[in-house]
Amino acid sequence: MASRDRNRDDRDEKSEFVDKLVHINRVSKTVKGGKRFGFAALVVVGDQKGRVGFGHGKAREVPEAIRKATESAKRSMIRVPLREGRTLHHDVFGRHGAGKVLLRAAPPGTGIIAGGPMRAVFETLGIQDIVAKSQGTSNPYNMVRATFDALREEDSPRSVAARRGLKVSVLQARRGDAAPVEA
Repeated sequence: MASRDRNRDDRDEKSEFVDKLVHINRVSKTVKGGKRFGFAALVVVGDQKGRVGFGHGKAREVPEAIRKATESAKRSMIRVPLREGRTLHHDVFGRHGAGKVLLRAAPPGTGIIAGGPMRAVFETLGIQDIVAKSQGTSNPYNMVRATFDALREEDSPRSVAARRGLKVSVLQARRGDAAPVEA
């Protein structure tokens, strides 16, 4: 028993990613002899340093569905710029289908204030301070997709400054000004 646990610990240390099972769904297909059951898994994978992805896997057995979902999540990872490695740079809104989410940056010490599927995304992403509100559906698939839609909108001051042809210090200085300064 102890050797099996040791092997599991070794395998976890080798992997740079943290994965969280968000939702498991049992589905059935009615056939001539009765019902055939299958399982669908929704998994979120991240490195807790700004990269995160989600995946969906289906199989006849739960572990196989989770493995497929994890592989899919690793293939679809996105990079999200974080402020001080703990929160977002600015507030964002995302939607997918009937799922709508609002993500707000928070001061240090706030923690993750978010519902189930969104919490899993933020924990694997490495965000420590955020306030999130889900509106519309409570379907975990649509909530996760809406969260990813919002995270794709996230921009760092460095990328905004590069796009506008400004220096980051000029952009930061204008943060409080209402009227734009001509460069």
